[in-house]
Amino acid sequence: MAFWSSTSVFTSKVPRKILFMFTLSLSVTYLFYSLMSCYNSLQFPLQENYVYQGRLVTEETTFVTLREKLYSASQGLAEFTEAERTTAVPAVKDHAEAEERTMEWIRTQASPTKSAAAYRTTALEREHQEFSTTDSELRVNCTMDYGEKKLPQAIIIGVKKGGTRALLEALRVHPDVRAVGNEPHFFDRNYEKGLDWYRDLMPSTLEGQITMEKTPSYFVTNHAPKRIHSMARDIKLIIVVRNPVTRAISDYTQTLSKKPEIPTFEVLAFKNRTLGLIDASWSALRIGIYALHLESWMQYFPLSQMHFVSGERLIVDPAGEMAKVQDFLGLKRIVTDKHFYFNKTKGFPCLKKPEDSSTPRCLGKSKGRTHPKIEPDVIRRLHKFYKPFNMMFYQMTGQNFEWELEEDSESRSSQDS
Repeated sequence: MAFWSSTSVFTSKVPRKILFMFTLSLSVTYLFYSLMSCYNSLQFPLQENYVYQGRLVTEETTFVTLREKLYSASQGLAEFTEAERTTAVPAVKDHAEAEERTMEWIRTQASPTKSAAAYRTTALEREHQEFSTTDSELRVNCTMDYGEKKLPQAIIIGVKKGGTRALLEALRVHPDVRAVGNEPHFFDRNYEKGLDWYRDLMPSTLEGQITMEKTPSYFVTNHAPKRIHSMARDIKLIIVVRNPVTRAISDYTQTLSKKPEIPTFEVLAFKNRTLGLIDASWSALRIGIYALHLESWMQYFPLSQMHFVSGERLIVDPAGEMAKVQDFLGLKRIVTDKHFYFNKTKGFPCLKKPEDSSTPRCLGKSKGRTHPKIEPDVIRRLHKFYKPFNMMFYQMTGQNFEWELEEDSESRSSQDS
């Protein structure tokens, strides 16, 4: 009895207004710490999106992630505050109204609207393209992920071991060129996957930029001309050609590096070495019969849509060849001699940024391999085999690549030795 009487006395002495303010203060403090806890949990994912594994993501991706985290956190907060409203402070009307306004603001900011879903889908597609089609080699043009994916307006269709990779990397320095790094092999190996699959491989481009790809095997694929023509009749085709004898040796050198057990070049090049019968069915030699393959392409495309790059001149005068390629593609001559540095060790030019004093970037170890020594008689026989096809190719293209001068030079050097 004494306890209850003392309690009633204490209650009667304390004004109800003070009790009300005390209760309100506790409730507001609790809500404040709840919101601060939610805010702190949102800060880490935001930082993680920018620095996780050192990968830079787009602002759209970060925005979508933030909204997802905020939305999930606001749902939990809504459930908690609803329970708090019905049990802890049922009598504090002003506090309930303030809390309701706070929750309404959070729901408005965090609701997963249709635009957010669109942002999320676009961001995921862009992130996939950025990390699935790019490689670690030199890239100077920085369009990032903006724009839209288009089918290529120009393709480097050949030839293998002619200098196609060097040409592509030089073109990628140009700000108006966007090219997929890997070889898609769409028109020879993946055609059944459809144009939508092919388009999805391409990088996003802005208005005025050119989408490109390179797959050197297209030039020697019988059905590639028809397939490319059905996709785009006005497409521009680039073919990098090289002395077919040198090209064959380079082709063999690449295969030898992967399969050291293969027979010698001399064995593979001849059906009958004694009779001097060349085995033109061997792919390393068949690719070099350029006139035969060009005939298939001319059935679908005029020469005005083709540009032939000299693989030899691309090494000794890369800026000169790049000027012609840029003219053919309708581009400004931005890639000049300032972008090249000749590497004497590798024997070909390396790319560099003209405003940068850092070490130039060269192509990978698979480029510039030392060729095995081939018997002079074999080289002489191959030059003789290719000569009529080369003459026909010169006539078809209207260009003289002067590969016979190399043959004469090699003959004189062999006689001197």
